[in-house]
Amino acid sequence: MRLPLIALLLVVLSACTADPEAAPDEAPPTSVAEAETDLPPCPEQGPAASEVDAALGDLVFECFGGGDLDLASAPGTPTVLNLWASWCAPCREELPFVDQLATAAGDRLRVIGVASQDGIPQASSFAADAGLGFPSAFDADGALAAGLGLKGLPHSVFLAPDGSVAHVEVGAVDSYDELRALVSEHLGVQL
Repeated sequence: MRLPLIALLLVVLSACTADPEAAPDEAPPTSVAEAETDLPPCPEQGPAASEVDAALGDLVFECFGGGDLDLASAPGTPTVLNLWASWCAPCREELPFVDQLATAAGDRLRVIGVASQDGIPQASSFAADAGLGFPSAFDADGALAAGLGLKGLPHSVFLAPDGSVAHVEVGAVDSYDELRALVSEHLGVQL
């Protein structure tokens, strides 16, 4: 009999001592603009591409660090779009290679992530935890992957300076050297 009474007393006392001024837990971000990340903004893009690949159409994605990724605009520079998600184990293994590529690329190549088929809080938290140093856009519904007829993740889309799709690498790459070789082969950029 004493044990239940003591437990009840502890519950009542803990409620009495709660700090009424304490801030409630913050709500998770509901928009990309609210997500707190250290990701850089998406780079400026060129004018509208003369011929937009039907798979890219009029897709525009908000970037975590600011700006937009407008796939109807020519990037002006060879570009690698890496589609990833926080829940994707192969993405977690591949992203360090993509980050290494972004670091080595300088101004010869743009590397942009596309968080695909993910939630804003999960993607922004994962990007921060992984220490990603390249810009990433947000594609909640996976519209880019669907437009390209891709299932699952990760994938890398290689865009020529005019905005055309030069190559789509289905699935994860296994090393930085493999990714560097794909950039050389499909975009002509030597790193």
